[in-house]
Amino acid sequence: MNIQKMMKQAQKMQEQLARAQEEMAARTVEATAGKVTVTATCAGDVLAIKIDPAVVDPQDVEFLEEMVLAAVKAAIAKGKEQSQAEMGRLTAGLGLPPGLM
Repeated sequence: MNIQKMMKQAQKMQEQLARAQEEMAARTVEATAGKVTVTATCAGDVLAIKIDPAVVDPQDVEFLEEMVLAAVKAAIAKGKEQSQAEMGRLTAGLGLPPGLM
């Protein structure tokens, strides 16, 4: 294989990876904990938090805080999982060492 052909293939792969990262940053996921729903991007940006008014109890704010935190963590984890799966699919044939992508 000549070096010029390899460079073209590497450039094409880099373009595909950049496009996939942009798509992942725009893709949203939702996660729910109790009556709290969080919408986040696969890049980990939290876009919205919806709380059912029925769970708002001034006497038990700690419970609500725990539900919000759990939903945020779940949404971010779900987004990362989808992003890693997509990147893994794109880089499957490259033979890269684990953790490089």
